[in-house]
Amino acid sequence: MTARPDITIYHNARCSNSRGALALLRERGIEPTIVDYLAEPLDAAQLQALVARLGVPVRELLRSKEAAYAELGLADPARTDDELIAAVAQHPQLLNRPIVVTPRGALLCRPPERVLELL
Repeated sequence: MTARPDITIYHNARCSNSRGALALLRERGIEPTIVDYLAEPLDAAQLQALVARLGVPVRELLRSKEAAYAELGLADPARTDDELIAAVAQHPQLLNRPIVVTPRGALLCRPPERVLELL
């Protein structure tokens, strides 16, 4: 297994997609940097940088089935990207996962096999 500090997975061990992406990396001999974003939430600046790297709208990274999504009224299209990012910073469970970042790019790896596009 080769430690690869240039590959990062934003991981939730309770998520089957996240576990699957991590397993695919490890099957290829890659030990990525694992960020348990629930234990160590990302701040707004880190989230902004991650969204920029992914190149997708902030909304695509939200877990709409989480209770906090409804409680905070995040479905409202009038919510700005800054408001959405602030909500994720305060409620990290709203961040969809797994997100994998490599030198080749960044992707939300749902399904987990999308991680292979980054290798």
